[in-house]
Amino acid sequence: MLLVDVEKQLGDFRLAVSFTSNGPVTGLFGNSGAGKTSIINMIAGLIAPDRGRIALDGQDLDNTASHLHMPPHKRRIGYVFQDARLFPHLNVRQNLDYGRRMNGLDLDKSAETRTVDLLDIGHLLDRRPAQLSGGERQRVALGRALLAKPKLLLLDEPLGALDESRKAEILPYFIRLRDEASVPMVLVSHDANEIRKLATAVVMLKGGKVTAFGGVEILPKASF
Repeated sequence: MLLVDVEKQLGDFRLAVSFTSNGPVTGLFGNSGAGKTSIINMIAGLIAPDRGRIALDGQDLDNTASHLHMPPHKRRIGYVFQDARLFPHLNVRQNLDYGRRMNGLDLDKSAETRTVDLLDIGHLLDRRPAQLSGGERQRVALGRALLAKPKLLLLDEPLGALDESRKAEILPYFIRLRDEASVPMVLVSHDANEIRKLATAVVMLKGGKVTAFGGVEILPKASF
């Protein structure tokens, strides 16, 4: 279970949110500036809350009452950004292995095979990022995060930089990841249709506050 109960002053913007979620995919939904990315940056440990607590499966990651702020590298949390952020000088195989090596994990060939098959990237292993499409780069970024064996995966607008055809190409892999990978995820998006297709619980945000929490039925009606 993920617990977030924090306050943070960021310039003129004040974030004050509280929610818990135990589902496979928690969607953070709101317009730009609602506080979505600030929340996952706090979950990742990239910024510390001014007040409050963040806990994952009963373990505190932040607790201002006890002056606890666990460093990002000890949290075992994967982070996939909108722009994939692959290393251009490494091929796909080397990019996939980066997270495992940085976390000091033993090589797990069966996990590597499962991840490569799950994301259908076996034919890309010897290519460099410049030779990949946007959707392929995101699949490799997902694989890299998964092979670091995270307890939680943070996805910050992972489809935001893709055109509609590339979104349609990669969306089934996110659905497969949700259904087969057994890693809980927090998905940030301002696209209600993306959240509707992927999330199992939704936190609606506006102006740094939670305005609603529930299933996908609380999202705005789809427009076609």
